[in-house]
Amino acid sequence: MHSGQVKNTFRSAVFCLLFSLSFMMSCKDKTSAPGVSFKLPEQGQSIGLGEDLKIALDVPEGTNITSATYLLEGKPLAEKTNGEAVSVSTKGLSLGYKLITAVVDNGSKKDTLTINIELTSTVKPKLYGYQLVKTMPHDTSAYTQGLEYHNGRFLESTGQQQHSTLRWVDVTSGKVQQKIKLEDKYFGEGSTLVGDKVVMLTYKDNIGLVYDAKTFQQQGTFVYSTTRDGWGLCFDGKQLIMSDGSNLLYFMNKDTYKDESTLAVYDNNGPVDSLNELEYIDGKIYANIYTKNIVVVIDPATGVVEQQIDFSGLLPGDYFKTEDDRANNVLNGIAWDRAGKRLFVTGKKWPHLFEVKPVAKK
Repeated sequence: MHSGQVKNTFRSAVFCLLFSLSFMMSCKDKTSAPGVSFKLPEQGQSIGLGEDLKIALDVPEGTNITSATYLLEGKPLAEKTNGEAVSVSTKGLSLGYKLITAVVDNGSKKDTLTINIELTSTVKPKLYGYQLVKTMPHDTSAYTQGLEYHNGRFLESTGQQQHSTLRWVDVTSGKVQQKIKLEDKYFGEGSTLVGDKVVMLTYKDNIGLVYDAKTFQQQGTFVYSTTRDGWGLCFDGKQLIMSDGSNLLYFMNKDTYKDESTLAVYDNNGPVDSLNELEYIDGKIYANIYTKNIVVVIDPATGVVEQQIDFSGLLPGDYFKTEDDRANNVLNGIAWDRAGKRLFVTGKKWPHLFEVKPVAKK
């Protein structure tokens, strides 16, 4: 994203509305089994990841229950009789809102109860600063949306209406070696290399673009959900990982581009919104936080933010002269040289691209 300090307030409102409706429906479900309801957990209860989840039914005296089968997100947890409590470890689960289902059997009829919980992170991210290793030139016309390092070159995608491009860039000189301009209707976003093709997102069109990595000849397009913007994109070797400016990451099939799973990202303070440009590094997901000089390091199995890297000071505070330029031309761009173990960062229309080394804060 991509012009001004924009918060995803509409998406957040829709997200809250959906879960409010879900909660209301869950409460109504309780009437399907007369008198039987959830005793534990409470509706919408927050539970720290790794803590035990306690589930129990409130069964009125005289009510016969032959069995109660409990499920979490549709996956069986346990089966008990007469509302007996269940304790389940949440260790290793992913974060976010989860649906608990109880299928209650009285011997002749089955009824279904549902309730929602929120799994949150109890991990305080480790804080890092950086050591500046090397400074390299960067094209100040490049509104950087995606950045990757491959075989001595940067693959960079840029945005803004009528100015969006895909390019190969020389690391040392910063000169553009190869470039293609997107159609004027597209606002270019994140990109990633998948084999011999480049996959690139657009901001508001819900269209992904596929190019030949050598020639930049367009090979096709694909459609992603109309409920989300295109922001960042990376490839973990098996799946594409996409951000949309919320705290959610979407894991997509690398061939069909269909969603396969979703990951909610949290730190110890709650959901981490404005996830933007992405890079997959040594089994972790690195993400820019839009409009901040912060990169977070995410566990892709759980969504827990494990580290936070502060890159403040890379660009002089007075480089951009207007408030609008400062608001738009923010840190964005993470690239990793896997063979050389080198980390690079830059920003939108920044004059430099930097090789950096994270350093733990004391």
